[in-house]
Amino acid sequence: MKSIFPDKEQKPSAADLEKELNKTFKLWQEISSFVHTSYPAAEDEWKYAGEKFGWSFRIKDKKRVIVYMLPYDGFFQVSMVFGEKATKLVMDSTVADEIKTQLQNAKAYAEGRGIRIPVKNTNSVKDIKQLISIKIV
Repeated sequence: MKSIFPDKEQKPSAADLEKELNKTFKLWQEISSFVHTSYPAAEDEWKYAGEKFGWSFRIKDKKRVIVYMLPYDGFFQVSMVFGEKATKLVMDSTVADEIKTQLQNAKAYAEGRGIRIPVKNTNSVKDIKQLISIKIV
């Protein structure tokens, strides 16, 4: 998928994001707010990853990224990486089976297993919040 923000010289603003995400902008705000409420020391950062991937948003602490948020046309994806202990917690949680399957099938790297969840409506927000809670424990 092509980024909606491919221009390195133009870091996305909140107004740009709201325009491009349309109805899902409120869900972006809800997830971002949840991270900051759950982990007040979290910091926001826009990062440019090249013309193909464009700008992405991350919420992080000093050592690691808590959640990546990747904007697309009318929706966004939430991406997270889970280490071994957190992966076990996810598998023992009540998140959707599709998410557990995706995590279980993800290739394990030194930093953990990564998953991406498209956010096009409210359906996955509850699961994403649960994953964030697991991640910041």
